[in-house]
Amino acid sequence: MAFRLFVPILAGATLRERIIACIGATIGIALTGAIGGLVLGNGPHVPLLVAPMGASAVLLFAVPASPLAQPWSIVGGNTISALVGVIVAHFIHETALATGIAVALAIAAMSFTRCLHPPGGAAALTAVLGGPAIVSAGFLFPFVPVALNSILLVALGYGFHKLARRNYPHVPVPVPANSHGTFDPPAQSRVGFRSEDIDAALGALEETFDIDRDDLDRLLRQVELQALVREHSTLLCEDIMSRDIILVDEYTPADRARKLLLDHNIRILPVVDAEARLAGTVGLRELALATELVGSVISPAATATAGSAAMGLLPVLTDGRSHAVIVVDDDKRILGLITQTDLLAATARLRAADKLSAEAVH
Repeated sequence: MAFRLFVPILAGATLRERIIACIGATIGIALTGAIGGLVLGNGPHVPLLVAPMGASAVLLFAVPASPLAQPWSIVGGNTISALVGVIVAHFIHETALATGIAVALAIAAMSFTRCLHPPGGAAALTAVLGGPAIVSAGFLFPFVPVALNSILLVALGYGFHKLARRNYPHVPVPVPANSHGTFDPPAQSRVGFRSEDIDAALGALEETFDIDRDDLDRLLRQVELQALVREHSTLLCEDIMSRDIILVDEYTPADRARKLLLDHNIRILPVVDAEARLAGTVGLRELALATELVGSVISPAATATAGSAAMGLLPVLTDGRSHAVIVVDDDKRILGLITQTDLLAATARLRAADKLSAEAVH
């Protein structure tokens, strides 16, 4: 039990992510200092790299999705806090009092300007305790080197994360929208918890969490989905998929594809290429624009494997756009098709089975 104190509590922190963070921090801090030296010169009286940049690098490279690690948080938080520290040091000469007031005012200033950044507290302290070099820099210190360091670090972080294929600056995935042009919430948002439930829960806990509210919404919905998949993990796509598939190839005339949809009372047709591999899908929406061949209006297909959990298709089949998922093998050859109706029927059977099991227990 004692060793639990040393277990990291950061969610999603894999070894790969930590290694990437270490590499990024090495590159970011080293280049920030080197470029700062080229711009400011290497004199001993000039602080090329201020200490808070080390803490900023931890956030920027280790938790790039954190609201505290975004570009405005780093640049604004460090610069504004350093400016607050310089102002406090100018008017209050009692060091102990000045340090406390500087950090407190820095927190307030960052909060009001929406750029809360923990290293900003260190920037404010540095401005008060920094010594002759910082005193001589005066009101220039928040901008050179603090703002300059911050801008360089963010620019290097942006480039590094692009190369590492990370999402930075972090943009939360948009909340699903109604795709039918009406005011109703999308299907996924009509069941389960609502946005006001998240607000009520946050209010009840009376704590501040280092996660964007939209990210929290997305995380909780994914937790709901994973729990549903786990509960019904034995129901696989191959168990409920249709196997006698009506399909067309890329050279099928659009008129014939429309006739197939209407004759078979279906909403989507898989399209295969010359090697009988899945190329995409077409429905009445796409075919309304087609004048010649199906191949000119193909849309990307939602796909799954035969052995994947059927309940994992819920997000796709309730997004308001996808009417079916094509089940394919490793060579993209079509094995089957699962529609919204197939999944609804399977869900109804599972509900009924769960109810019978519960009644049998009682």
